[in-house]
Amino acid sequence: MVNLEAQGVPGVFVASAEFVDAAEHQCRGLGTTADSVFVEHPIQDRTDEEMVVIADAAFDEVVRRLLGKESG
Repeated sequence: MVNLEAQGVPGVFVASAEFVDAAEHQCRGLGTTADSVFVEHPIQDRTDEEMVVIADAAFDEVVRRLLGKESG
């Protein structure tokens, strides 16, 4: 994602809320920041229908971040 953003391609990291700390540590270790959207956890055993609900709930925030706008 960092390489793409350096080329002008925006990116947003999407993961489940369980990985907030891990994402922060990884960014710190790489010396960068990553625009992130965290969704409810767990994901692994969700049905397709449940995943659509989770994705729909996160969609507007992902788009806002891709466009560089503050949430709200």
